[in-house]
Amino acid sequence: MSQTRRVYLDYSATTPVKEEVLKEMIPYYTEKFGNPSSLYTIGLESKAAIDKARAQVAGLINADPAEVYFTGGGSEADNWTLFSVANAMKTKGKGNHIITSKIEHHAVLHSCQFLEKNGFEVTYLDCEKDGTITPESLEAAIRPDTILVSIMFINNEIGTIEPVEALAKVAHDHGILFHTDAVQALGNTHIDVKKMGIDMMSMSSHKIYGPKGEGALYMRKGIKIPSFIHGGAQEMGKRAGTENLPGIVGFGKAAELAGENLDKHIKHCTDIRNYLLDQIKKNIPDVVVNGNMEHRHPGNANVIFEYIEGESILLLLDSFGIAVSTGSACSSKSLKPSHVLAAIGVPDEMIHGTIRFTVGDFTTKEDIDYVIDCLTKVVSRLREISSVNSKKGW
Repeated sequence: MSQTRRVYLDYSATTPVKEEVLKEMIPYYTEKFGNPSSLYTIGLESKAAIDKARAQVAGLINADPAEVYFTGGGSEADNWTLFSVANAMKTKGKGNHIITSKIEHHAVLHSCQFLEKNGFEVTYLDCEKDGTITPESLEAAIRPDTILVSIMFINNEIGTIEPVEALAKVAHDHGILFHTDAVQALGNTHIDVKKMGIDMMSMSSHKIYGPKGEGALYMRKGIKIPSFIHGGAQEMGKRAGTENLPGIVGFGKAAELAGENLDKHIKHCTDIRNYLLDQIKKNIPDVVVNGNMEHRHPGNANVIFEYIEGESILLLLDSFGIAVSTGSACSSKSLKPSHVLAAIGVPDEMIHGTIRFTVGDFTTKEDIDYVIDCLTKVVSRLREISSVNSKKGW
């Protein structure tokens, strides 16, 4: 079906690159292409651009520039933290027990499962019905051989903001390192790594209107863990490989813009998200909103539409030019129920009727009005079909 209107409501999956960011990046594909490791002028200019970007990212989270290491994305930062801390601590005889939660991104969960196959023990914390990980549950899970706690900052599916500062304090009270996957949090809430007691934090550029394929790991000064990639002295000797110069420059600019516009961004997204939820509840019966509504990603609306399949909603909305995601697993090619929704107690049949809407800087109320008009028709039609099939015993 040909559509003249397109509405993108999947900002938690990725964001468009802002014009200011792209403009900053383009010269580093052409006339400013020097290798940052080179000692001649064009190389030194590239190194200076990386130093600037490092300071820009550090400024967004109140870190020192020397504590920011650029990576190929948030998943690499997660892997680097888990594997390097685990192996370093085990080698030193500190222990082999890691604590995480059942609602982490697969970059953390799959890394932990890999470590379990290689002699490590992992405790996966349960969460409250709204997706909150409590300090009390963390306290109860800590053992003498616990070496790392890794709890995400904002859940990528249901949008719940975790009590990171309180969780970090529990870990530190026992002398344990605290890591958080902040891929969804960066640019969507205020982050102060010093005040919050964060030891290590994963970040990604493409969630804050920067380029894909670029991320960073914040590592507090004094933490000494092995490199994850070997072969060169880049990234202060911690991450080998010629730097993705345009990507790093773009990430830096995106971080700068995110810091300048943070309060405005949060208010805009919260207002639009609440308008979306109000209109859904007003126009469509039998819906359930997942996640904590008080401590929540400003743009996230995770909604169960009872009696129908989320995949069908997604595909029909796409025919109207509307992009959303479902309550299935992270991969769009998987129909496995979301581990996050399962962890908060949502039954399988309701998980499959879940849609995640995430709004962003470019979402307007007019967009939402169009979405509600289309969504109301789609849900009504699918429920009619579902009701007919139910009566026929299908």
